[in-house]
Amino acid sequence: MPELNPAQTSAALIRPAIPATAWMLGIVSLLMDVSSEMINALLPLYLAGGLGASALAIGFIEGSSVAVATATKFLSGVLSDISRRAKPLAVLGYGLGALSRLIFPWAVSLDQIVLAKAMDRVGKGIRGTPRDAIVAAVSPPEIRGASFGLRKSLDTVGGFVGPLVAVGAMILLAGDILSVFWIAAIPAALCMVFLVFFVKEPAGRHSMKRGSFRLVDAFRLNRAVWAVIGLASIIMLARFSEAFVLLKALEAGFTPAWVPLSLVIMHAAYGLTAFPAGRLSDRIGTSGLLLGSLGFLIAAHLTLAYAATVWVYVLGTVLWGLHMGLSQGLLGAMIAAATPEHLKGSAFGTFNLVTGVVVLVGNTLAGWLWHSVGSATPFLVGAGMSILALIGIASGAGRFRTP
Repeated sequence: MPELNPAQTSAALIRPAIPATAWMLGIVSLLMDVSSEMINALLPLYLAGGLGASALAIGFIEGSSVAVATATKFLSGVLSDISRRAKPLAVLGYGLGALSRLIFPWAVSLDQIVLAKAMDRVGKGIRGTPRDAIVAAVSPPEIRGASFGLRKSLDTVGGFVGPLVAVGAMILLAGDILSVFWIAAIPAALCMVFLVFFVKEPAGRHSMKRGSFRLVDAFRLNRAVWAVIGLASIIMLARFSEAFVLLKALEAGFTPAWVPLSLVIMHAAYGLTAFPAGRLSDRIGTSGLLLGSLGFLIAAHLTLAYAATVWVYVLGTVLWGLHMGLSQGLLGAMIAAATPEHLKGSAFGTFNLVTGVVVLVGNTLAGWLWHSVGSATPFLVGAGMSILALIGIASGAGRFRTP
């Protein structure tokens, strides 16, 4: 067996630094997520208490908004690959999200909320794929998991700060939800400043020959990509919207002003886990981490199903956040590793399109179960689906290793 000389050993141990562009996109995600979570933390309460919406209606609104976003992600991914320019699409997507913040404070009916959510989700759909394509393009393969994990961690810092700001604003404003929605427009505007002036698109993407991409290629992704998409779909079906976790907080004893605190706890666990999980996946692969993430999801579902006190509920949200941290960044890195450079936008778009349809089905089912059977039932069904996903990954672990 040949021996490595000291120079080779040093090169093997020293990994490249995470690119500045990945850091800037993480900050952009952080700011937009602060804005989004300020709204999302209070929207289920506003829908149920202020507008009288049922759990079934809330589930459909949440699911359809995700479906709209993911259909848009597919189109933006294809456009990104055709044009070789991802940043303009990212600016358009984040811009629509920022504009939607001006609609939520005026909304006094369900159709106006649906309009605002649709605009926000279309923006999310447009920006997500080109943003991930840029991260994949600027990150060397040996630190790709770390780059995606970093962006997810910064994104979840926003998910931590947003609900915390919402709690403080609710207390200071005596529970005035619509005024909190107005405040949410501020970080969205700052997000646009960072994106326009500080994010640089890698020159390599738009210098590639346009002839290297054919539209038909977007529908001919390799088996490795489809294996990851199938895996993610199972996980997404088992994990429905956090809106139901927020509604469960009221049953556990939270007052409306303190409900956003549950998202603070969840995103703290998520954010503290995502970056280390990404770095670890670069060294040991993804299968073991994904199995661990599903173990946490099963525990979260079972805990939340029977959460009748604040502390049991808090434990459930921590477990949910640990699941998110161990799984979310890994799936993006797995797609990037399995896809040729000229099809990364299409691969991320297809990934988001398929999983978005699954989320629509899962959220609508969860809403129907909550409305028709009881609040514990969606969590129990989710635990059962998570067990099936865990068995599926364990039986085919070799197919889900990143190179």
